[in-house]
Amino acid sequence: MFPCWKIICIIIVFYKLFVIIYFCELERENFMKSIVDSELEGSIKPITRNYPLTKINEFIKMQIVLTITIIAMLITIIFVPIDKTYLTYFNLPTLATLFCTLAVVAAFSHIHLFEIISKSIIIKLKNLRRTTIALVFITFIGSMVLANDMALLTFLPLGFFVLNNTGNKKAMAFTFIMQNIAANLGGMLTPFGNPQNLYLYAYFNIDTLEFFQIMFIPFLTAVIFIFVICMFVKPEPLDLVDNIDYKLNIKRTIIYTILFIFSILLVFRVVPYFLGTILIILSLLFLDKKALKEVNYPLLLTFCAFFVFSGNFARIPEVNNFFSKTLPLNTLLIGILSCQLISNVPSAVLLSHFTTDYKSLLLAVNIGGCGTLIASLASLITFTEFKKHIKGQTKQYLLKFTVLNFFFVIILYIISII
Repeated sequence: MFPCWKIICIIIVFYKLFVIIYFCELERENFMKSIVDSELEGSIKPITRNYPLTKINEFIKMQIVLTITIIAMLITIIFVPIDKTYLTYFNLPTLATLFCTLAVVAAFSHIHLFEIISKSIIIKLKNLRRTTIALVFITFIGSMVLANDMALLTFLPLGFFVLNNTGNKKAMAFTFIMQNIAANLGGMLTPFGNPQNLYLYAYFNIDTLEFFQIMFIPFLTAVIFIFVICMFVKPEPLDLVDNIDYKLNIKRTIIYTILFIFSILLVFRVVPYFLGTILIILSLLFLDKKALKEVNYPLLLTFCAFFVFSGNFARIPEVNNFFSKTLPLNTLLIGILSCQLISNVPSAVLLSHFTTDYKSLLLAVNIGGCGTLIASLASLITFTEFKKHIKGQTKQYLLKFTVLNFFFVIILYIISII
């Protein structure tokens, strides 16, 4: 019997399912486009209740990433029966932080805070190139302080409002992707910039100065290339499409800002996640119930399913045998490839048990955050946000996402081995 048949089986099936994302999305988008075109031509009545798919099928097609993740999770359950260890898979502080941030950002949107800030950005920066650079680098800097997930949850909505209010939705895919890359790479410089850094920093007891020395050159390279790529954006003048003069609700802005700070404190475990979550839920139940309803619950479920998938994957004996033999050969390359399949944080936890070369592993799980859509859970956040605002452009998004992300993977890998 082939000794690694289990790992190969999972890799092949997961790859096939990941490819299905592309085709399912195209099929759904083409179908919906044909309905819209037919309605405009008057050939059929615009009644959506006659849509020929069941509600379950409709949900699957609308939440294809969640569906694929659940299927991948179920495949691993075949090899790792459910037991008490499953309870340790779920990173509750991460889920609590994600939920709280999504809820508070929704509350901010209801008082038009993002429209007010975006209007100020448009007036001051005046053209698309400068605005894109500002949005990307505020996300980059934010990830150094807030961590990548929090930075994206905070600044992607701002990017949407800026581009939407100036009629530049065509630039949203590029801007979101660059914000995603900036979030993944911006946090690499500091031990608390992302979860994998914090874990490896503590696990290997890395000296703080040495940590900065390891990450400085890749960090500087990322800054240069992100800036250069953003300079290719045409300096088109920006004009407000709907120049509505929103008035800032000072009282609610202050309250929501305090709640947002609590969300950040959950990341650094200054406030216990269960207390912070309860406080934010109770506050929003009183101030803005709608914000709680608008939380992206499918995204939370996607994270849960992915935690189970990656946890099970690491427990398969063939996986452990495979990494114990191959990782010492090239820790940097194997680490990057591992991130493409099971994401960077699970890769950091898994691979740390098979190597003492923490320098290469640290570089690998930061560089490897770029690449496929699942190389970093932050990328799933960006993809979900893009789909929420822009319909019918999944093909173009995935193509740009893949090209730009693997460009950074290749460049940073070359820099790291020189």
